[in-house]
Amino acid sequence: MKLNLKNPLVFFDLETTGINITRDRIVEISFLKVYPNGKEEIKSRRINPEMPIPPEATAIHGISDEDVKDCPTFKQIAKSLADQLEGCDLAGFNSSRFDVPMLAEEFLRAGIDFDMSKRKFVDVQIIFHKKEQRTLEAAYRFYCNKELENAHSAEADTFATYEVLKSQLDRYPDLENDIEKLSNEFSSFNNNVDFAGRIVLNEKGIEVFNFGKHKGKPVSEVFKNEPSYYSWIMDGDFPLNTKQVVTKIRLREMNK
Repeated sequence: MKLNLKNPLVFFDLETTGINITRDRIVEISFLKVYPNGKEEIKSRRINPEMPIPPEATAIHGISDEDVKDCPTFKQIAKSLADQLEGCDLAGFNSSRFDVPMLAEEFLRAGIDFDMSKRKFVDVQIIFHKKEQRTLEAAYRFYCNKELENAHSAEADTFATYEVLKSQLDRYPDLENDIEKLSNEFSSFNNNVDFAGRIVLNEKGIEVFNFGKHKGKPVSEVFKNEPSYYSWIMDGDFPLNTKQVVTKIRLREMNK
């Protein structure tokens, strides 16, 4: 099934040095841009993470320090990448929990103002888990009747994710071919305010902490009664995106 698009939709996949969003870095990015007219463009790029790639990470994606020693850093390609993603919605497999937060973090570290809030996100893994509960290889086999060659290669995973979404649209009558609905109704399990899920919306639509001693309490209320908690977060090992979110909330409340 051809995707019904209002904006270009970019399927992307990252290979990284690890799974810690605040400390690890991207070593490869592949993205497939699908235009509303059906045109497709695929691009892959390896990136020097400016840190050693752990052997356990290399064992998964096959990328070593030697492979990326002469590659550009993320900061060197960040502006060009942001320009290529401008005006696009994003899609991936497990992207809402990892790839999108990691990409947002890298843009913030590079000093590039790439506003993630302006785009819609489709997470094919969440659709799959809500419908069938399995992995990308199993999803590819189940929906496309194919075996995934070169799993954990960013380019292979990116193409597989694109094919799985089209097959999901063919299979499920209630899965509407509309990116906004796929994003809002099928690609989210929660009401995260930040990508890491440290701040969420409660049933009244109020931002509350989702961790620690103030879990469930409104962020604005905690900062009003315990101003030092904001400083603790800003000095702590939290993702830059989380710090950005709590700063916006704090400034909003101060300007009331």
